[in-house]
Amino acid sequence: MGVSIREVAARAGVSVGTVSNVLNRPGSVPQATLERVRAAIADLGYVRNDAARQLRAGRSTTVGLVVLDARNPFFTDVARGADDAAARHGLSVLIGNSDEQPERELRLVSHFEEQRALGLLISPIGDDVARLREIHDRGTPVVLVDRTVEGSGFSSVAVDDIHGGELAARHLLETGRRRLAYIGGPVSLRQVEDRAEGARRAVAAVAGATLETVPVASLTVAEGRAAGERIAAMPAAERPDAVFAANDLIALGVLQALVQAGVSVPDDVALIGYDDIDFASAAAVPLSSIRQPSHRMGETALSILVEEAADPSLEPRVVVFEPELVVRASTAPNAR
Repeated sequence: MGVSIREVAARAGVSVGTVSNVLNRPGSVPQATLERVRAAIADLGYVRNDAARQLRAGRSTTVGLVVLDARNPFFTDVARGADDAAARHGLSVLIGNSDEQPERELRLVSHFEEQRALGLLISPIGDDVARLREIHDRGTPVVLVDRTVEGSGFSSVAVDDIHGGELAARHLLETGRRRLAYIGGPVSLRQVEDRAEGARRAVAAVAGATLETVPVASLTVAEGRAAGERIAAMPAAERPDAVFAANDLIALGVLQALVQAGVSVPDDVALIGYDDIDFASAAAVPLSSIRQPSHRMGETALSILVEEAADPSLEPRVVVFEPELVVRASTAPNAR
């Protein structure tokens, strides 16, 4: 059993209230008393029970962050941005991985509310945010990350994914490609559908261009590899000459499959991803991508959450960043 605050007070010859002041308001304690209490703490090995203190206060110094896939470096960068901003406010960030599973997302949301989290940052799976509305109405601030949900009443920080999809497809078209394929899924993710919509708009503006949608179950390297194997197995005359992947993990899987099958990237198939994770530039064929300001998104979302926790009457804010095209070897112009 741990050392109690009463034992510290007895060792130092002071009241429990004085020990509490040393821990929470050291400037209010005379220097000699401060040193005596700190010596007792060191001698006894006392460790304060911060969880109990936070529960008594009604709110912790922890922020919950629920992401779609903790393995995705994009969300790692978002989390790093949130954590950097949290540190400036004396807060900490705990990450929960929904793994694109609604039931798991629900459990995480409930857990963070039960732990009296200061607030919740979340990239929700779908548009149904009723559960988030419930915890918000009970006093837990909520900020959506990498998503906006129209009419939700929540602040959100996201990227214009429709514009990002247009940038990707337009770039492929400008390199001379005309048979495009879009690989992404599940379709329940708004980001996936918005990127597809942007690609459709770009293709519709170019005569003779086509866009085939290749659905996958999740935004992972394994799903990208499977899709790439299907494309590689197609007759060359029927194979798309360009692929837009909904994220870089899928694109890296596609790249692996095509290269292993002897399909040249970019000569036979140009390839572009989305997110511009670190691995994109380090791939065997450096990967073109649509860059999102992931670290800045995390910082911004955390800052908004802190403001709303301090003043619940604030109006929701919607912050939308612009994506950026990053061109590398995987989309070199088609010379054929």
